[in-house]
Amino acid sequence: MTAELVRGQNHTLPQTRLEIRVSAGTPVVAGATLGDERGTVHGIEWIAHPGSPQLPGLEVSKQAAADHRLAVDLDAVPAAVHRVTVLLALPMEVGGPVRFGAVAAPFVAVTGLEGTEIATFTLTGLDAESAVAALELYRRQGDWKVRAVGQGYAGGLAAMLADQGVTGAAELARSIHEAVARGMARSVAPPPPRTPEGDRVRHTAAIGEPAPPVAPPAGPAPTRPTAATGPTTDSTAGPSAGPATGPISYAHPRRQATAPPPPPPTAPPAEPGRPAQPVAGDATGWSMEERLYNQVWGMFEDLARTTAAYRSAVDFAESRMDQELDRALSDPRNRIGGAGDRARQEARAKRDQLTDRAREALDRDLAQLAAESAVVEPALPAAFAAWDNPVWHAYRVPMEIPMALRIGDLHLAENSDLHIPLLVRLPLERGIWVDSGRTASEAAALTDTDRLRRLAMDNAVAHAARLLAVYPAGEFSVHVIDAAGSAAAALAPLVNSGVLAGPPAAGAGGVASVLARLTRRVDLVQMAIRAGASDSLPPDLDTAEQLLIVNDFPHGFDDRAVTQLRYLADEGPSVGVHLLMVADREDASAYGPVLDPLWRSLLRITPVADDHLADPWVGHAWTYEPLGMPAGSRVLEQVLAQVAAARRTGRRP
Repeated sequence: MTAELVRGQNHTLPQTRLEIRVSAGTPVVAGATLGDERGTVHGIEWIAHPGSPQLPGLEVSKQAAADHRLAVDLDAVPAAVHRVTVLLALPMEVGGPVRFGAVAAPFVAVTGLEGTEIATFTLTGLDAESAVAALELYRRQGDWKVRAVGQGYAGGLAAMLADQGVTGAAELARSIHEAVARGMARSVAPPPPRTPEGDRVRHTAAIGEPAPPVAPPAGPAPTRPTAATGPTTDSTAGPSAGPATGPISYAHPRRQATAPPPPPPTAPPAEPGRPAQPVAGDATGWSMEERLYNQVWGMFEDLARTTAAYRSAVDFAESRMDQELDRALSDPRNRIGGAGDRARQEARAKRDQLTDRAREALDRDLAQLAAESAVVEPALPAAFAAWDNPVWHAYRVPMEIPMALRIGDLHLAENSDLHIPLLVRLPLERGIWVDSGRTASEAAALTDTDRLRRLAMDNAVAHAARLLAVYPAGEFSVHVIDAAGSAAAALAPLVNSGVLAGPPAAGAGGVASVLARLTRRVDLVQMAIRAGASDSLPPDLDTAEQLLIVNDFPHGFDDRAVTQLRYLADEGPSVGVHLLMVADREDASAYGPVLDPLWRSLLRITPVADDHLADPWVGHAWTYEPLGMPAGSRVLEQVLAQVAAARRTGRRP
């Protein structure tokens, strides 16, 4: 029976291998400290945090997230440890809430490895605090217990660590928040929660267009991660829809407020003892597009969590083997004769047995996910599909924007053949940076610098083409800055098809002109939103979504241009102006930390395979692979030709 704890209450733990699950509703930093009998933490090596997530018997998340699972093996913690304190803190300098009183009360559950809840605690009553000691596991007369603490600190993480006796608490807290900021920059944003109005943001709605009516919320919430329920690291931005005389309406006309219906029962019932046969669209949603979107995200999370369980089991098996060997060899009698060898063999046999069972469970889950992927991939719409999907050969210019766009694939080392589509929501909520520099990946090491730069620009052009293809005619405009003119060959498909808003800007003058025009657009739309004066916008203002491709940054950029680019990266997405940068960070090293916020604000992808992206649930390092164009295919030119023809005829929905 689960013990529902209140502040100060304790409960005996029936086992020593545990999971601590945190649900906060908003991204939080989860960590833990190891303390002695008085609760004193003897140095930073007794603290597990995103920058240093593993300690003996303890593993925490590598990044901020709305949901966490902390692994605890109390038998493996050092003998001097008598207290394990679980800490929660709001991430700083990432634009999120700064006090727990502004968010939902965090919920913490101590569970067994099978998921059975042992004790739970809801941290109510927090206000100005930005960090909190949630609960502690402590040793008492040989037994372990859990106590609900709920002690908040208005001084944040630094004050909480200092209270536990940590020397240099302020410096450590600062380094933790910096590690979290870096982690959030590389994390894939999960599906957004459904807004109270039930609508996603849409920047291309007609200026002053009234919002469509929505139904009141009703029905139960979906259970598998969906666009309505997934944890999120950034909220959907934008003003609420209003009448023609009020703010500009950015509401998506197809999103509804009521809970989506369950998936249709299209699969035949499974035979006893055998898994159900997967079907495409096996998720909640109002349309097949939304069901497929939610299904892809469900596959993404399933793969992340099943791999986390496997890796945790392997780590536990290795840890147990080390402990058994230490205990056996600490006895002098086992150091002579064959006793020591037998102890080593038995410990390794137990390790192998545990890892084999974990691998069997992983292989079973991977096989099920692979079968699901095999039926989902052919059913994906063009916006979600790879370039080699036949759906592109039947492409027609759409009448409305899709929910998301595929920009690559993700996979983990445990099964490199199982690829998960990387879908980013539309409209884009952050810019994209195609890193043309030499990374630490094997693929980058085998590619020369000039080819990396060419591949990076080819990828940027392909992403721009996909964006143009999935938007209705006239609702997406692309601008290009190519100051040195080095990307003429890569840009040829866009230039020759006539889909660009203007010729690529070259030289310092071209850079200044494009940046000034887009900066003016951001300023005017922001002022119109704040003043509720949508009808006062200049008639020459292009209300379509704007994409700026920047090649070879910072060539051709002076200090003013750099400042304008940072402004577009920060303020542009909320009013429909987006960046697609192709750059090597080393080329801009002269600017130092001034550009750090710019790089962190962009989703970094690479022109070759690289394991730099993290999922929002566990924080695995996923290998990103760009979408390749089939050899000899002319699908890109054919799609752009249709986009250009629709633009010339002025066909709009």
